[in-house]
Amino acid sequence: MQLTHDMLDRLDMLEQKYAVMGQDMLSYLDGLLYADYLTYWDYIHLDTLLSLQTPRTPFPDEFIFITYHQITELYFKLIIQALEQIIEADPCPAELFIRQIKRANRYFNNLVESFDMMVDGMDRDEFLKFRMSLLPASGFQSAQYRKIEILSTDMYNLVHADRRHELPAQSPIETLYPALYWKSGATELATGKKTLTLKQFEQKYASEFITLAQRMQNCNILKKFNLLSEEVQEQESIRNELKQYDFNINVRWALSHLRSAVRYLDNKPQVIAATGGTNWQQYLPPRYQRIIFFPDLWSDEDIENWGKRSKLS
Repeated sequence: MQLTHDMLDRLDMLEQKYAVMGQDMLSYLDGLLYADYLTYWDYIHLDTLLSLQTPRTPFPDEFIFITYHQITELYFKLIIQALEQIIEADPCPAELFIRQIKRANRYFNNLVESFDMMVDGMDRDEFLKFRMSLLPASGFQSAQYRKIEILSTDMYNLVHADRRHELPAQSPIETLYPALYWKSGATELATGKKTLTLKQFEQKYASEFITLAQRMQNCNILKKFNLLSEEVQEQESIRNELKQYDFNINVRWALSHLRSAVRYLDNKPQVIAATGGTNWQQYLPPRYQRIIFFPDLWSDEDIENWGKRSKLS
């Protein structure tokens, strides 16, 4: 076969690339020569992926439960990657900012719209049986979700609504951390003490969350938005995309979980405790928490009615 100019150009580029690293290009070409062809199943580690669903009970619908949570965590990973590209860009161009927020919104839209797999896709009696084998594990313990919150806004905006008057907005991260809203969702209903679910979670991740929040103080998504030019900040398209992101995470996602909890746990006149004893009645309704990543984008009426509407008007 005759070497074309394009092929020779590629070889020159490869030689320059490896020369910079002090490497011999021919050795790498030998490696390419002897390497096997890549297959789809090897590339995505299909056999490993399909082996990760290991239910703890014989109930068939537990497979749905564990698979959906794994899918959710993979979407969370995509969302974190989308946000990190904004955070790491210095400065961050407006085009990159809005592109990545749109990506995060698409991921969350898919998560919310697919939640029917959980709400309507499992047998209630089976769920109430196999859930007892999962104690004290809980979806509450999703560290990636907490990281998304920390990447998105100032730590003060994640403080429980009932405690914000106690703390200055500029309080150190270590002062704000104990007042985060989600901690109240993992307290025992009767005593107010931390559940084992919360103790486990904090033991594993508390220092990581605090370190991340300290690193994000000046470069979270809210801060990155404020660094854009005033002209860009006033653009309706970018403001609407951020509001949709805020609403997707802090209202739609929370309401999806609330709907699921009501279906499976609200067995009037008796209310069944969530796995780990989490206080879902106070934790899940977004109107109680009023967690808003970008409060300046919303009107006073929007904030007053936060979580009372399932659609963004």
